[in-house]
Amino acid sequence: MAQRTSGAGVPSGPAPLSGVPVPAMASAGRRDAPEAPDFGILKRLARDQLIYLLEQVRAGSPGPGCRGRGCGGGGVGAGSSRCEPPARLPAAPREEGPVHRGRPDEPPGPHRQRLHTQAARGGQAVQGGDPASPQLLRPFYACEMVLEEEGVFGDVTCDEWSFYLLPLDEDIISMELPEFFRDYFLEGDHRWINSIARALQLLNSLYGPFGRAYGIGRCAKMSFELWRDLEGESEGDGQGRKPEIGNVFLMDRDTDYVTALCSQVVYEGLVDDTFRIKCGSVDFGPDVTSSDKSIKVLLNAQDKVFSQIRNEHFSSVFGFLSQKSRNLQAQYDRRRGMDIKQMKNFVSQELKGLKQEHRLLSLHIGACESIMKKKTKQDFQEMIKAEHSLLEGFDIRESTSFIEEHIDRQVSPIESLRLMCLLSITENGLVPKDYRSLKTQYLQSYGPEHLLTFHNLKRIGLLTEQAAGETLTAVESRVSKLVTDRAAGKITDAFNSLARKSNFRAISKKLGLIPRLDGEYDLKLPRDMAYVFSGAYVPLSCKIIEQVLERRGWQGLEEVVRLLNGHEFSVSDSAAEDSAEAQRVVLAVFLGGCTFSEIAALRFLGKERGCKFIFLTTAITNSARVMEAMTEARA
Repeated sequence: MAQRTSGAGVPSGPAPLSGVPVPAMASAGRRDAPEAPDFGILKRLARDQLIYLLEQVRAGSPGPGCRGRGCGGGGVGAGSSRCEPPARLPAAPREEGPVHRGRPDEPPGPHRQRLHTQAARGGQAVQGGDPASPQLLRPFYACEMVLEEEGVFGDVTCDEWSFYLLPLDEDIISMELPEFFRDYFLEGDHRWINSIARALQLLNSLYGPFGRAYGIGRCAKMSFELWRDLEGESEGDGQGRKPEIGNVFLMDRDTDYVTALCSQVVYEGLVDDTFRIKCGSVDFGPDVTSSDKSIKVLLNAQDKVFSQIRNEHFSSVFGFLSQKSRNLQAQYDRRRGMDIKQMKNFVSQELKGLKQEHRLLSLHIGACESIMKKKTKQDFQEMIKAEHSLLEGFDIRESTSFIEEHIDRQVSPIESLRLMCLLSITENGLVPKDYRSLKTQYLQSYGPEHLLTFHNLKRIGLLTEQAAGETLTAVESRVSKLVTDRAAGKITDAFNSLARKSNFRAISKKLGLIPRLDGEYDLKLPRDMAYVFSGAYVPLSCKIIEQVLERRGWQGLEEVVRLLNGHEFSVSDSAAEDSAEAQRVVLAVFLGGCTFSEIAALRFLGKERGCKFIFLTTAITNSARVMEAMTEARA
């Protein structure tokens, strides 16, 4: 593969990561990536604990429900990897009374009404099911308060099923906490940090110990420190075991808002933007299925068609599906020249698989056609062009005019808000005149109820005015003359945090996020991670991970860290670094959500560098979900 030059003028071809040993090869400069660990054990642990809890109810036992050391108050995700369910309890008569299962973070009102009604009818067991909200200290306390207020606390048995980690695919694990982004980054609620730390503890005990841990962001650092404290308190489960994951990288979502706000153009990202992938599955409506019924389809590596196109740029997908259709037809046509014995073998061994592949192929072709129709109506090409101009810093006035037109035409309140935020972050805040003008036009087009949304976006740093940042910079420069350099550095960090400046232009220049192209970018044979955004932009989050893994730390990235407002860390465990195979497996942890574009980019990097990326995220996100989390005017 030919070497290329990044935007910073530094060669960035597929050289092996310095922390990842790559053997010499005659023809290729890379080696095959290792296999991902088996995450099926996470499902089995959750299933076994649920069975045990249900058997407790069935036996009429008000026992603690696996609250010992092995499962700690967090069950499946909170303690020892050797959490074995007890032997099956003998069948016993079911106790009279209903069993209520629900999320402890439900509003108190529904809890109060249901629990009071059920207890009044003689209910003796309430099972606090929690498949997606593992941190129960606050919710359980609220539940107990409600029960106590209703006078039924002694008549109800509460138990907990903690399902920390949901494997969505062979390399993606989700905590299914979509509320995390708003709770932490907007509201400053730290309740989920314990859940993240315990999830890391579980993975470390099952697939570790991790040889190296890197991270950046305030939440990432707190989660890492709590995880280390939990490891210190435990008895060192997993020690002495052969590690399967050698590196872990934690990153806060606010480190890189730009990538989350960009329109996705890889197939899986477009499917998510258009149809909303939920828990690894998607509902394809009649416009896709060509019938009057909707179909729920599981999107993972088991889908042979999807697995081949999920990471591809959308412009390459139609050609692949067309070729796949021709190949499938050729396999069907082989039946014509078969004798009876060959036909029997064909029907028993191949026909079922061909029919399944044909069904999936039809669905993905229908999905592509539906995406094309919807994006054509939304002037998708013009929007992409405007986004690329914002990322590159060209034709800003023209892009601003496009956003104004988008608002005036009332195309979509979420899309208009997204473009405004992207303009603000890439320009380090809006000029006050533009901010007031865009805000006024938006409120006039979509309604004054969005005023609180603008307040939220300003608090989180997604949509700001330049004036505030400039004022703080002036104060900062005056103060720095009166104190020592070290103290001035600390004050600078504090002011940077208050101003919530993005510094995108400076970071982009330092890391070469905008590729310098000689000629047209070939999206069918991508050269770098920029292909996930049509060759216009390398995702910042992925570039940071690449650079830190290459350097095995933050050395040489001090200026980038300063622009990102710090909170970086790098910790190594020399005892766990012996396994060369494990060092080629990297767990990338995204706190606040991860997009399918970032997943596709890191999968590409893994193939180029001979390593395997595993993704742990609080939830899968995209630009619409980020905006909706900040929106106060609910439809």
